[in-house]
Amino acid sequence: MNDYYADLGVSRDAPAEEIKRAYRRQARKLHPDVNPGPEAEAEFKKISQAYEVLSDPNKRQQYDMGSDPFGGGQTGFGGNFSFTDIMDAFFGAGAGAQAGPRSRVQHGQDALVPLQIDLSTAVFGGAEELVFDTAVLCETCHGDGARPGTGRRTCDICHGSGQVQQVQRSFLGQVMTTRACGACNGYGEIIESPCVDCAGEGRRRDRRTLKIKVPAGVDTGTRIQLTGEGEVGPGGGPNGDLYVEVRVRKHQTFQRRGDDLHCSVELPMTAAALGANLPLETLDGVRDVEIKAGTQAGDVVTLKGLGVTHLRSSQRGDLLVHANVRTPSNLTDEQRDLLRQLATARGEERPEGNFQRADKGLFGKLRDAFK
Repeated sequence: MNDYYADLGVSRDAPAEEIKRAYRRQARKLHPDVNPGPEAEAEFKKISQAYEVLSDPNKRQQYDMGSDPFGGGQTGFGGNFSFTDIMDAFFGAGAGAQAGPRSRVQHGQDALVPLQIDLSTAVFGGAEELVFDTAVLCETCHGDGARPGTGRRTCDICHGSGQVQQVQRSFLGQVMTTRACGACNGYGEIIESPCVDCAGEGRRRDRRTLKIKVPAGVDTGTRIQLTGEGEVGPGGGPNGDLYVEVRVRKHQTFQRRGDDLHCSVELPMTAAALGANLPLETLDGVRDVEIKAGTQAGDVVTLKGLGVTHLRSSQRGDLLVHANVRTPSNLTDEQRDLLRQLATARGEERPEGNFQRADKGLFGKLRDAFK
């Protein structure tokens, strides 16, 4: 009679876990895919036969009483081997199918929704109301999935295990594979009367209204994370997170560039020459813009600290007003005479002009800017 304990290298009183570990250890070394050759194949057959006998309580009891289930001879791969046991031998416990039924309660997915805000909200921050469609807990069954007053029954196919086994023939003999039960989808139980509002899922689609705090300094593309405000999971599982993507509406006057705001003012030639104070409705209220005498087209007036609040500090950018000098047209004869008199007084009847290349390089532009 074969000495199965010696084949696996365990004592006769070894517990089942020790026998399983011994089989895994030797199977990793002797499996034909890892260690090809007739000697290794014969040894693998020997330990596989030993494990089949010693891992089965009934067969082990028969063997301990002096009766070899294989009649004292090696039958090779004639026994039944669990595919999960073979996977465990190479990859450790849990490499095969998941043990036990699946849980109906699962974590919800994250959600991404857009939020349109005004420029003033982006500058100063504020509270906004967000309306969006998402998965919410079913108020009828409270996530259970069954119609109130009804229950669930154990699956007749898998008997509550959530798994079914199938025996197939292979070079190892009869290999047993485990897969999720198709009748109950691996849950181990069947809802006989699903909730009519959520169809047994424990959640349904609905519209939510949420008030959120928008921090100062956000810009188009900024995402605000709200933990636990995403979709509720199947079976009433925990909510995912909600990501709010900000989109700033265009302002009729100001354009944002980083933390600065820009706008332009169109000036008549006389105001640019003589200077003026112009009221400007900023996001902080009315402010005077001082147009100095002799202002040229393209000159910039800077209003310090009237720009956008920096996202991670309380500092603010600037408001830059770009001057656009308007040349008068459709002059009357009197106005034309006055301009001629001005040109004569300034010695500009025949201006020579100051022509320059239109394709200035970087250094040329910097030189002109410093001038």
